[in-house]
Amino acid sequence: MVKELLTRLSNAHGLSGSEGSVIAIVRKEIRKHVDEIHEDRMGNLIAIKKGNNFKIMLAAHTDEIGLMVKSIEEKGFIRFVTLGGWYAPTLYSQRVILHGTKGEVAGVLGGKPPHKMDEEERKKGVKVDDMFIDVGACSRDEAESMGIEVGTPITVDREVAGLANGRITGKAFDNRAGVALLVKTIQEVKSPSTLYAVFTVQEEVGLKGAKTSAYTLSPDCAIATDVTIPGDHPGIDLNDVPVEMGKGPVITIVDSSGRGLIASRAMVKWLRDTASRNDIPIQLEVGSGGTTDATAIHLERGGIPSTTLSIPARYIHSPVEVLDVHDIEEGVRLLVEALKTKPKL
Repeated sequence: MVKELLTRLSNAHGLSGSEGSVIAIVRKEIRKHVDEIHEDRMGNLIAIKKGNNFKIMLAAHTDEIGLMVKSIEEKGFIRFVTLGGWYAPTLYSQRVILHGTKGEVAGVLGGKPPHKMDEEERKKGVKVDDMFIDVGACSRDEAESMGIEVGTPITVDREVAGLANGRITGKAFDNRAGVALLVKTIQEVKSPSTLYAVFTVQEEVGLKGAKTSAYTLSPDCAIATDVTIPGDHPGIDLNDVPVEMGKGPVITIVDSSGRGLIASRAMVKWLRDTASRNDIPIQLEVGSGGTTDATAIHLERGGIPSTTLSIPARYIHSPVEVLDVHDIEEGVRLLVEALKTKPKL
């Protein structure tokens, strides 16, 4: 089931540059469904289902945003840097896990208590630079004895929980939703084309794994699977973001106002035609916000026709992201059907 797979993927911890636990789950899930599987020097997991000479790359990034130890103070409090795009208020007072040399260590993100803030400080809110991590240590030596050191990866301590109407909440649905979508597709798909399923690393810090793997593989076309922001809740305008949870996966036409990906028209048409033939609900997106692995991929090797297939997810880049599992299931169905053919490039 998609929900069970996504739960395991979300509950796993994989900061950018430390994606091994997520990669291990993926490898176990797909190894019996592919002809070859290996990790490249960057850390990307590349699985190949052999077919004819037409090569299609399917990419899903495995990393999540998180933190890293920058220094340990004399009294044992830990200073950190953020890896990936955090909005400071979502971090304050969260519980975290430090992945030290001796195993996991629990910690909490602290800062100056609101009770002791003056009016101006309250207006500004707590900045990342003002926060610290408390692991209960009383000294630097004690923190170091726990296996904590400069460079220790840190992720949010949060697990998946069910909501009403088939919706769930958890951390790192960006992009464990795309990973689950790609895993299930590879398990089910039968395609005449050669498929490269690439579970990329370091997307949240610069689309790095997608860039290196696309250069090496040099596919004829590509699809990135990721998440996107819906406009279906208070605080955001549905006219500005006409995407909703529960109404199917989203095909990208343009993201980041064209500064990121301007999708191949042929790729978009291929997916739209497939959806129409098979009665699969889809949504279209022209976005002004972020971008995906497809941006890096489509600029390699003289240009690789690409688009993104996304899952609507609320509150991304927070510990409480929300999505509708049905959208992932329909995304799997769309890719499985589309990959029975190939785009007319």
